[in-house]
Amino acid sequence: MGALPSAQRASLLARDGEQLVYKASVGLAGVLASPQDVAGGAGPATVIETLDAVDSTRVMAAADWYREHLPGASALHLVPAGAIVALTPVRVQGQTIGVLAVEQPDGQAPSGERWARLRALAASAGAALERRELYNVQARSAQEVRVLEAVLNAVAARTSTHELVEMISKGLKSVQLKPQWRSVHLVLLSDAPSGGSRGDAAARELRIYRVPQRAPLAFWNNIRDGAVVAGRGLGIHVDVRNAPAGNAVEQRGILEDGIDRGVHGIAVAPITPEVLEPAIRRAVEAGIPVVTIDTPPAEGSSAQAYVGTDNVVAGRLAAEMMARLLPGGGKVGALTFWLSAINSRERIEAFRAAVSGTPLDLQPPAEDRFDIELGMRIAREAVQTGGIAGALGVCAENGLSWGAAARALGRAGELKIVAFDLLTDTIAMLREGTIHAALVQREHEMGYRAVRLLHDMLSQGVEAALAGLPTRAGAGGRSALRFIDTGIDVVTLERTPWSLPLSEYLALDANRKAAKRREQLSHEGRAKELLLVTVDAGDEGYHDERAPLDARSMVGRVLTTARPIVVDTHSSELHDAPDVVEARGRGVRTLVGVPLLAGGSAFGVLVLESGRPEACSLDDLTMIERVVDTMAVAVENARLVHRITERTHELEHANRHQESLLDTILELSSPVVPIARNILVMPVIGTMDAQRSGRFIESMLQDITERQARVVLVDVTGMAAVDAASAEHLLRAARAARLLGAEVVLVGITAAAARLMVEEGVDLGGVVTRSTLELGFAYALSKTGGQIVYRRSPHVQPF
Repeated sequence: MGALPSAQRASLLARDGEQLVYKASVGLAGVLASPQDVAGGAGPATVIETLDAVDSTRVMAAADWYREHLPGASALHLVPAGAIVALTPVRVQGQTIGVLAVEQPDGQAPSGERWARLRALAASAGAALERRELYNVQARSAQEVRVLEAVLNAVAARTSTHELVEMISKGLKSVQLKPQWRSVHLVLLSDAPSGGSRGDAAARELRIYRVPQRAPLAFWNNIRDGAVVAGRGLGIHVDVRNAPAGNAVEQRGILEDGIDRGVHGIAVAPITPEVLEPAIRRAVEAGIPVVTIDTPPAEGSSAQAYVGTDNVVAGRLAAEMMARLLPGGGKVGALTFWLSAINSRERIEAFRAAVSGTPLDLQPPAEDRFDIELGMRIAREAVQTGGIAGALGVCAENGLSWGAAARALGRAGELKIVAFDLLTDTIAMLREGTIHAALVQREHEMGYRAVRLLHDMLSQGVEAALAGLPTRAGAGGRSALRFIDTGIDVVTLERTPWSLPLSEYLALDANRKAAKRREQLSHEGRAKELLLVTVDAGDEGYHDERAPLDARSMVGRVLTTARPIVVDTHSSELHDAPDVVEARGRGVRTLVGVPLLAGGSAFGVLVLESGRPEACSLDDLTMIERVVDTMAVAVENARLVHRITERTHELEHANRHQESLLDTILELSSPVVPIARNILVMPVIGTMDAQRSGRFIESMLQDITERQARVVLVDVTGMAAVDAASAEHLLRAARAARLLGAEVVLVGITAAAARLMVEEGVDLGGVVTRSTLELGFAYALSKTGGQIVYRRSPHVQPF
């Protein structure tokens, strides 16, 4: 615009398939019904062919151009009569990829000198777009690797199916920007049939997993992973517990439970530090060291250290990036989760101090209290009516709220956004230019360093472990606190003197984590348990539906053929399929189904929906298949672990039941029955093995002692077999009884048992035997001075 002083409106458009899209524009708001219309497509790309044909610039009536290439251009009467638009092709490596459109209000075609300026501007634009695409490709490749690594980590971490679907959904959206996937959900065949036989695919039941809008899952998972990696290297068990976002009381309860269980150390990310302080004090008094991560503790806390970001430095860095994005100054909006949170407060105060005396004007910050919908409403209102030129997302998804508002109101790219943390959606917005810079905390390092510090405090002593750490003075002159600064990275799409390019950062982050996994740590042999308490995104919003499998559906077709299918909901042969009809009713134009395979058979389908036609190219599909193949391993692992766990519980229950039955049988199979003074009877039922023999002898000796028995009649009538091994166990019992002054008499030996004992050469030594219990009882009486007296019953009359 500066090179062509007479121009009032100009835009840079690039080809996207058969359409043009706006990459940059100025002055168009005056002819639009609303600013958000610029964010849409810019009409057909056929104008590029006309520029290719003449290999030159051309002009056309401005009103005609805006009518065809500016959706929502309702105020065309504001365009000067006779105004023209000068069109200059934008080329990359000899290929026309876009067009530079500059309005000339006087209707005069640019002179030769101005044509030269336009061509130079178009060449610069082509170089910029090529460079941007190069960085974009690198970032896309790095993020694809990151998504695959996250899925592989999920295999080992036994991640739930819901979390896995969320990871894949957001990961694909960050890798693939152009399809603009509205929905990514997973459909799995249930293990149980819904009517019919198990082999009847048409009768099977489906389970459908959908992804909610939730608090940042990846941030807390990274903290957990870092802690677990350190714990594994140090030989420490790290018990990870999560409290719902905003519920500090429940978080305190988790700490109290850990103290009662006697954990050896605690690392906690405080939701509200003041609420946690009584539990922290109690832990330290009990000799349990406590460190906080992500958020510093309350003023005067008993916590012994803080491991995390230097939030004052982070706030200053955010201010420096905003100043570079808005050199002319302007109002800056700010959004955070909680204004009372110490980390939020320190970042905002440092930002305000850094911009003091500059043209930047930080507006009063707002809070969304972990409510995503509320955050969206606050951001949209500020963008629409607050007159802001920049926006600060103080924590995690706050930056995404600003980005979504800028998209919806047609200010994507124009509103300068500085965000914190690098969620998958943040990566997507960085790549498309909606978010301009991200200050990325090293949360994996937080979890890792916290566990290492607690280990040192336990093994070296608290004072010795803390002695070498710097102190940190909080805002308002708060008392000094031992502090491990885990650092922060400033990330932009392209490299600048002040930031890392996104693609390089993603590779750097992966290498850092890999180095931690390979690091050799020395540890003691004593078992220790540490408690890590973070924030849980919760299950709210998760959808887990059940539905019968319809063989006519696209999902049914994918499961049957075990091959991916891409459907145009308006023109495909599957346009009458029930799920395609349903998707078309929701405004979906492209529907994609990719099978999850195991052993060559499909057991599930990843379903992707986009409102754009031809949204999934062959390259897109190939990339999705790579991710889905890895996802299938994780899902199968999760299902296998679930089945093994269930089966283990069943076997444990059956084993306990069997042991109970065996104990009952043993008690019943060898009861000790006193039948006369100093005489006991012990029937033996079943087999007599070594284990049974031990219990039998123990029970017999105990009763001999308690009842002062002199004769024990061992009735072997019910034994399965009296062979050499069984006889040896009986002889051991007889010798043990003799040591207590009692005699064992074997009764009930059958003719078959006697023959077997003779054939096997069994020698019973001096053990007395009788063929029946009655004869054995008579022998016992003779040994104890008793006798059997037969009397006639008075009620029985003689014959």
